[in-house]
Amino acid sequence: MNNSDYRSGIVSLIGKPNVGKSSLLNFLVGEKIAIVSDKIQTTRNRIGGIVNKNNAQIVFYDTPGIHKPLHKLGKYILQVAMNALNGVDLLTVILDIEDGIFQSDKLVFNHISKSTTPVIILINKIDTVLKNLNELNEEEVFKNEVIQNFIRKINELFPAYEKIIPISVTKSYGIESYLNTVIEFLPKGHPLFSEEAITDRSIKFMISEIIREKILFLTNEEIPHSVGIYIQKFQDEHDSFDIMADIIVERKSQKPIVIGKKGSMIGKIRKLAKKDMEYLFDVKVKLELFVKIKENWRQNDKFIREYTNLVDEIKNL
Repeated sequence: MNNSDYRSGIVSLIGKPNVGKSSLLNFLVGEKIAIVSDKIQTTRNRIGGIVNKNNAQIVFYDTPGIHKPLHKLGKYILQVAMNALNGVDLLTVILDIEDGIFQSDKLVFNHISKSTTPVIILINKIDTVLKNLNELNEEEVFKNEVIQNFIRKINELFPAYEKIIPISVTKSYGIESYLNTVIEFLPKGHPLFSEEAITDRSIKFMISEIIREKILFLTNEEIPHSVGIYIQKFQDEHDSFDIMADIIVERKSQKPIVIGKKGSMIGKIRKLAKKDMEYLFDVKVKLELFVKIKENWRQNDKFIREYTNLVDEIKNL
């Protein structure tokens, strides 16, 4: 490798909620570092995933979906997404061809139009319109009528992009083309992280996110949006983790739902979270979970900082 040709930089993944940013990040890194759920506002924080290639290191930032906030926590989350538009080398806007382009996508383009950072657009989930995707070359994909119509809509909304790339994360299509394009936009420079690193986030952060993901997966209605996580204790004993964590809810009625009949729900949360932690960190995990009530914590600055890991992102707000 010629060091003078080595490139490194930061890329923000931008889009409306549930458009596939976290799934793409996990695929690029090759490990599950960002939690995934079909619930809106699953991603609350900016999460960095580190990808090393022969000639480059790319730090991809998964960001919260751009949305209209309904409470103070929502305002903080939106601010995190807005901050991700600045101080990076490239923006990647992700669109969902299966979902189509709606007002939420227009809101995304409205925000990024104020940025001077180069933009690449990914049309995700093209396998839903091209069932024989893996048999087609790039030219044939672009000739598809549905994709052509989709691109025309993009051009009407935001023609100032550098390149459009159709992709399918589930079919591994277009990812290498995307990575090669990203590298072209990165400045020359040394790696920002060691080659062994896969994320810029701490173990404690990852632990709290894993717990929250299991709650998102197992509960419904208002519970997923009302939950915060507070790590009471984390001891790293080299070959094992000893963890005590609080699951924070907003109302008394929510506590028995999270606990479940005879502790059935919290038992499921603990079992699934423990399994993921042991796989990701390759250690034995002792995990204790407790449910606590903090009424309307999503409207309280102090609690938002404590229960969402947003300390670094919002400390200057």
